[in-house]
Amino acid sequence: MTSLTATVMLPFEPEIVDDGNDCYSNIESCALYRMLPANAREYVKKSPHLLEYLHILPVNTVGIPLFLSELKRDLRDMANPNIIYPVSETTFIHIFPDPNDVRNYYIPIEPSFLHCVRDILPVVEQKLIDLIDALPEEPVTEEARIEVLKNLLKQITYVKRPGELIDESRLAGGRAKDLKGRIHQFLVSYIGSRKNARAIQSAVQELADGRVILSQQEYRAVEYLMIRDKIELGVLKPFLSDPYIEDITCNGVGPIFIEHKIFKGLKSVIGFHESVELDNFVIKLAERIKKPLTYRNPIVDATLPDGSRINIVYGTEISRHGSNFTIRKVNEVPLSILQVIESGACDYLMAAYLWLCLEFGMSLFVSGETASGKTTSLNALTAFIPPENKIVSIEDTPELTVPHKNWTREVAKGKGKGEGEGADVTMFDLLKSALRQRPNQIIVGEIRGVEGSVAFSAMQTGHPVMSTFHAASVEKLIQRLCGDPINIPKTYVDNLNLVIIQSAVKRPGGETVRRMLSVNELVGYDPETEGFSFMAAFVWDPATDTFTFTGRGSSYLLEHKIATMLGIPEHRRSEIYSEVDKRARILERLHKAGYTQFWDLYHMLAKIKKQGLLEIAI
Repeated sequence: MTSLTATVMLPFEPEIVDDGNDCYSNIESCALYRMLPANAREYVKKSPHLLEYLHILPVNTVGIPLFLSELKRDLRDMANPNIIYPVSETTFIHIFPDPNDVRNYYIPIEPSFLHCVRDILPVVEQKLIDLIDALPEEPVTEEARIEVLKNLLKQITYVKRPGELIDESRLAGGRAKDLKGRIHQFLVSYIGSRKNARAIQSAVQELADGRVILSQQEYRAVEYLMIRDKIELGVLKPFLSDPYIEDITCNGVGPIFIEHKIFKGLKSVIGFHESVELDNFVIKLAERIKKPLTYRNPIVDATLPDGSRINIVYGTEISRHGSNFTIRKVNEVPLSILQVIESGACDYLMAAYLWLCLEFGMSLFVSGETASGKTTSLNALTAFIPPENKIVSIEDTPELTVPHKNWTREVAKGKGKGEGEGADVTMFDLLKSALRQRPNQIIVGEIRGVEGSVAFSAMQTGHPVMSTFHAASVEKLIQRLCGDPINIPKTYVDNLNLVIIQSAVKRPGGETVRRMLSVNELVGYDPETEGFSFMAAFVWDPATDTFTFTGRGSSYLLEHKIATMLGIPEHRRSEIYSEVDKRARILERLHKAGYTQFWDLYHMLAKIKKQGLLEIAI
């Protein structure tokens, strides 16, 4: 049984508060509890370890934190946030201000936060090993392993009732200590160790039958730690549970950094102080996700159980600060196009234009730099694909969620992932296979190599393709497509109809936001000049943070492609723009009606289509 652990370093000196009462057996008698707002009291009742944390927090200096059930965007402007919010039933996050740094502190408050059970864990673990070795069969699923572990913990522990005194005749030796004494002892040890004083160690107490004596709080902490470190992803659990986190980064020895949706860059109190500690962590982490690291293969790209993407680099030979890892979190429920509009990345008119283009089979690339929101936008746009279509998605790392029922999801398997060379299945292979499956739409997670030529061949045969691409402009995108290793013939490029250029940009207030800088129509290739003609249908204005429909009245796709498909006479082609306006109004009404969630919006769009509300009069 291996653990995934790290070191916690608090940004403040823990306080020892002795109010003369046992707050943990009689919470109502606690003076600090009575000072808390009503919502904080509810949290504390369900999770008493939160009160433990508040007792060591220097509230006289920093004040009692603001307790919030959810975080709103307007909190971004808070200069010195002192906020606690829940990320699960048992785990809370404290955003703690650092007046000396642009990055504030990110403090996970778990049932095991005070580490007052660290001396108990080795004893519990040894007893568990003896019982696990005797199991008739090994549980297969994670849920089954958690259930077995919980049952075994109940067998090897005795949980005291509040206020219960254990008769010394029942003990294996020594005297049991209550929780208050253990917490006091931990704090003395913590502060003493930081002042180079001698830490006081507490003995683990057992009954004569070998069961370890624990208070209810200690039992919850032990159970949480054993499941977290032995079955789940260890210290990463609170980070992965936090829906407001976008990226988790460990650059080597030092703290774990995160990118937060509300509070931007933060530094965690959890980190690694020695290379050996970090190396052991990433090795165990890679084994846990079944992508083992070796000196021969020191880099791992994988997907965590929750769908997040992780990259691990092992060893100091190629990472001078020590092993490192980066996790790009994905939302369990993708953002809808209305939520993308809420963020300001595009507007209703732009979304309506893209809706019309995708409905009529236009091929589209979302292009931009890393972390510009390309995959998020691509996923949101899938709701505009006709609901009756058959879709095949091809990805290197699974990230997309397509709402359509007739969806075939395929994922590449590459070398160094444990399957052996004979098992390699590349995106190129999957894309060729997809062409035999008669899809109405092919979605490629990212075009990077030779699969690009197959994607453009698919476009030529009438298969609309959607994908993401790394390029900061249409010109750069064309250069990359026509150069190594993709090598698309120049005459093929205009099979791609639309290119969205997306970027993470800084606003005047210093805030980083994601914006669709332009939506571009590729018109054609001129063999004489060897040049490409394209036009911007929409352009973002950074001065006003708005979008201009520059293609109104001159859109090549709307007038010469979609209008032609609809059989609209040439002298009436301008009427196609009224269809864009109509769909923009539909999206706005759906937004006001509250259909902002990904699945809700898709089902409403499908219902609108079935009712014939999208039919275009000719």
